[in-house]
Amino acid sequence: MRKILIVDDDQKTRTLLKTYLEKNQYDVGLAHNGEAFLAEFNRYTDELSLVILDVMLPDTDGFALCKTVRRRSNVPIIMLTASSDETDRIVGLELGADDYISKPYSPRELLARIKAIHRRTGMDNAVVAAPRFYRFVGFTLDTVERTVTGPTGELVPLTGLDFQLLRYFVEHAGDILDRSVLCEETRGRDAGPMDRFLDVQISRLRLRLNDAGKKPLLIKTVRGAGYVFSADVSVSNV
Repeated sequence: MRKILIVDDDQKTRTLLKTYLEKNQYDVGLAHNGEAFLAEFNRYTDELSLVILDVMLPDTDGFALCKTVRRRSNVPIIMLTASSDETDRIVGLELGADDYISKPYSPRELLARIKAIHRRTGMDNAVVAAPRFYRFVGFTLDTVERTVTGPTGELVPLTGLDFQLLRYFVEHAGDILDRSVLCEETRGRDAGPMDRFLDVQISRLRLRLNDAGKKPLLIKTVRGAGYVFSADVSVSNV
């Protein structure tokens, strides 16, 4: 059973989410503040399939917890924010969150987001499709281990959503991919006109691949059309 850890300072919300998610076959851990969350996270780090962080907490905030989690784990993160300000969402994504939900939200919406992330990150027990390895300009993406190594053999630090986005790019190398397609494939929903999520994600991915700058060589912007992964990609199972 997949284990989810939720931190929220509202007891009614915690109880509601625990009841709803357990009915949908999830093992749910709860925390009421940052200290309790970190204690549970330290205890169950290797068992967690996802964490849900409320931005506003009595002793800290979700952004600080997101930074702590991301330094130690690639477990997917969903941020909960009561603010309608886009800044909160952008900050969370820049810190390594995989998705966000604005309050108020329904448990059904949250469940849909959880399922989408588990599906995208391969945690839904789906069979991993061949080929296993994608290689480009010295990098190797391993779809089984869910890792990317650089030209000198070093591991490239990627979040689960970073990996999913890169995998989609290499699987469609040379194709022009519009924003809606990329958002749907990596996030499970279309991009809104003011949603900078994809821009942040691609900027972060370019940085991880040493492809940042005014003229990226790997992930190129096609003005008015979307993005294209321009490197030659080879595939194999060994």
